[in-house]
Amino acid sequence: MKKKKRKIILGGVLAIILFLVGSYFYNNITYIEKPLKEMYRAGFVEKQIELKDGTILNYGEGPDNGKTPLLLLHGQGMTWEDYAKVLPELSKYYHIYAVDYHGHGESDWNPKKYKAKVIAEDLIEFIDTEIGEKTVLSGHSSGGMIAAWMAAHAPDRILGTVIEDSPFFSTEPGRREKTYVWVYGFKLYEDFKNQDQEKDYFKYSMERSYWRKIFGDFLWNKFTKDAVAYHKKYPNEPVHLKYLPPQINRMFESATYPYDHRFGETFYDNSWFENYNQAEVLSKIKSPTVFIKAETRYDGELLVAALSDEDADRVVELLENGKRIDVDSPGHDIHYDKPEEFVKIMVDFLDEVQE
Repeated sequence: MKKKKRKIILGGVLAIILFLVGSYFYNNITYIEKPLKEMYRAGFVEKQIELKDGTILNYGEGPDNGKTPLLLLHGQGMTWEDYAKVLPELSKYYHIYAVDYHGHGESDWNPKKYKAKVIAEDLIEFIDTEIGEKTVLSGHSSGGMIAAWMAAHAPDRILGTVIEDSPFFSTEPGRREKTYVWVYGFKLYEDFKNQDQEKDYFKYSMERSYWRKIFGDFLWNKFTKDAVAYHKKYPNEPVHLKYLPPQINRMFESATYPYDHRFGETFYDNSWFENYNQAEVLSKIKSPTVFIKAETRYDGELLVAALSDEDADRVVELLENGKRIDVDSPGHDIHYDKPEEFVKIMVDFLDEVQE
């Protein structure tokens, strides 16, 4: 009787272990595809538009539900599908347009247009041509800086703006050199261009990643070897190592979206900010504006965040009708890491601009 009871207990424990292991791998395998499938089931369609000067913009549009339009602008290195986790729920409240702006995804890769002001002007044309009415804006990272210029210079098209963790002021010369994105992004790419031993930038960047000292040489070398092999086998897909959880996989995945590195070079030489004074842009915005701030972390003097708390405070001080919302997000992509919180902010903001 005791043996039978012991077998039942062991069988139950084994079943639980198998369930947990199965769930772990199922989550790892489906974490990219599942949100995309749910997004398309919600009625999103990928489209393209040609602007007056021939520029092609690729974008995703949600169901035409007669609701307030929302224009989403992703962060640097990403594509419009990066919003997939929040799009189905947000589409219940907004008529959504999410654009691949210049140098990203399937939109035109034309270095002559890699300037915040130029991109913003094209997106104003997109509002006029495709949306046709006043719009709520939300931009992540550099997308938020583009959205800010639009809100400042086209107030008759904009109802309000949500700026998601955009690197205001930390991107200015003299400050940028002590930021994570400069050291392990823009400067690293310049170093890559100035050497002739390694031809694969993904491999070069992963071997010199900041995260090596977090995970250690043994684990990081293993991850990098597998990620590089995957990228060579599937060069047109985001890297997806199925044995890693999404939080770690995300570092490899987000580094392999279709992205023109010449776009990043304009941050290195500061040409992206041509005719873009950051304080002046913010001070010109009169419509309701929310600045969402992720966690701020430092590694010594290195800012491992988009901007400091002091920078975020300065942003809000410059805004005529702005407020700051802090989100307990360890990563820069708040809409991805904390989708429920992001959706709530956007839904609450809709109530504010409709008052």
